[in-house]
Amino acid sequence: MDAAYSRELCAFLDASPTAYHTAENLKTNLQEAGYVRLLESGPWALREGGKYFVVRGDSSVIAFRIPCKAFRGFMIGAAHSDSPTFKVRETAEIPSAGGCVRLSVEPYGGMILRSWMDRSLSVAGRVMVRQGDRVMSRLVKVDRDLLVIPSVAPHMDREINNGSVLKANVDLLPLFSRGTETGAFRRIVAESMGVRVEDIVATDLFLYVRTPATAFGADGEFLSGPGLDDRECVFCCMQGFLQAEESESVPVLAVFNNEEVGSGTRQGADSTFLTDVLRRINGALGRSDEEYLIAAANSFMVSADNAHAIHPAHPEYADSSEFPVLNGGVVIKYNAAQRYMTDAVSAAGFRQVCERAGVPVQQYSNRADMPGGSTLGNISTAHLSIPGVDIGLPQLAMHAACEVAGAKDAEYLVRAMRAFYASSFRCDGETISI
Repeated sequence: MDAAYSRELCAFLDASPTAYHTAENLKTNLQEAGYVRLLESGPWALREGGKYFVVRGDSSVIAFRIPCKAFRGFMIGAAHSDSPTFKVRETAEIPSAGGCVRLSVEPYGGMILRSWMDRSLSVAGRVMVRQGDRVMSRLVKVDRDLLVIPSVAPHMDREINNGSVLKANVDLLPLFSRGTETGAFRRIVAESMGVRVEDIVATDLFLYVRTPATAFGADGEFLSGPGLDDRECVFCCMQGFLQAEESESVPVLAVFNNEEVGSGTRQGADSTFLTDVLRRINGALGRSDEEYLIAAANSFMVSADNAHAIHPAHPEYADSSEFPVLNGGVVIKYNAAQRYMTDAVSAAGFRQVCERAGVPVQQYSNRADMPGGSTLGNISTAHLSIPGVDIGLPQLAMHAACEVAGAKDAEYLVRAMRAFYASSFRCDGETISI
């Protein structure tokens, strides 16, 4: 296996502490590959062979290529740019006992709270900055060890190792300073951006883990890092998209924000972002509504969001027959209650793609008495009713501050998505081909 993908993935994770930075890194990679940004607020003039991308909410990106005006359908790979973390409130500083100042934060997404304690943290995100008579969106990453969420010692909390409950508004506020200066936090943010404090109008700031992503294990066979769910899939889908040869369909890379909190935002999978883009592609190429519906019927979605590997300490949490392992290949995810969009048609189609790419495939189902969560797939199909499959890469410690994955699996997904984007889907009655 090529270790370059592991190194590039780790670099991508380190440069993507928030959904906003993930989108910015996607934009950079797309522009370097010759993609042109389109604005939703202006007209689109598309051409055969053109390469384009659109950004919504500074944190969701949809990229596509135009192979020919008579394209068959859309081949869509979707992932999400956000991960569980803590959001910093606008009134950030809280005077606390001992002359200390902590930051007021609240959990974003379903996180393993204790994993964020006693480690170096900082803040990153976007800031709305006044520039003359305009307000501009700017990224910020305070690149220093700024915060720690300290635990209570076992001498004082005798139940700390017996599952003591953490209160988000008490135990999980990060320690920031010891002093009486007010406004120090905004001053540090402003200095990191090179702007004046008084020009900061509003913020979307989040905590991020300072621990770099890295390979580990006896032979470097594992990866550890923040945000593997789901920026690993973002990275791999992007690589497959950029490397794929042309087909008779329009390849589409769709990366949405806010999956971890339900996707119900204007830049989430439960918005009209994807259908807006696809309809505008169809219209800009002079195609009718009937041609759009035919193209949609010959389209396919891969919803890529990581899956739970069997845990070495707790195999009892896994289904006894359908559990993925680290470095075992791409995972197809099933759920009888349709929390995943996979069915026999979509699983068969995606398996064909993986066979052509020489990629091993694993299966995942939740233990029958343990309901799991949902992801992008079925949420998206509420707006765009097309066949699709939910997949992911196996990982441990999902939603922890630092997660664990297999070093080989990233390349497996790149190869699978490269083959997927080079394919076209056709549905003729009860017969499919991909």
